[in-house]
Amino acid sequence: MITDEEIFQILSSSSKDNKIKVLESLSQSKNSETIRKIISKLDDPEIAVRGEAFSSLLLNENKISEFLIQGLRSVNKNIKAFSALVLANRVDRDAIPALELLTKDPSDMVRSCALGGLGYLCSSQSSTIIRNCFEDETLQVRKSALEAFFKIGGQILPNEFERLADDADDELKFLIKNYKKKFNGPGGI
Repeated sequence: MITDEEIFQILSSSSKDNKIKVLESLSQSKNSETIRKIISKLDDPEIAVRGEAFSSLLLNENKISEFLIQGLRSVNKNIKAFSALVLANRVDRDAIPALELLTKDPSDMVRSCALGGLGYLCSSQSSTIIRNCFEDETLQVRKSALEAFFKIGGQILPNEFERLADDADDELKFLIKNYKKKFNGPGGI
């Protein structure tokens, strides 16, 4: 059996394949230091390692939410964003207040992932916070806000459609059109 020290050494400095192999074996870990190390791998330079860390955390059936919520307070945008998505996919409603705070993060990727998490959790109590993101300067964040609002069944005001459509790409125009059809009857922008 591999020791904690060997696990940390492999995850800190080993090859991509060795990191992935170790991460695969840790999906049911209860050790707090190991969980924190797995969370740190959400920022590994190798995308495959980040993906395996994500999977390991998602599949872990133990109570690891407190560590993932701590990940939301990281200074690292990848750790914050991917921790948000893991929490949402684990249907961890205790994370909602922390996800709401991340909708004001300096990183547009983090804001977008936090909104995705709120939508996935169908957090209707977050409707005002999601609505505030319709004003975000980043197009992807506005898309995420609209998708989250769609999932919670929120009602968009006509003037909000104008702001959402500001510099909209085809994907956002499509989302707006579908939203209008579903909630407001036929129409386009």
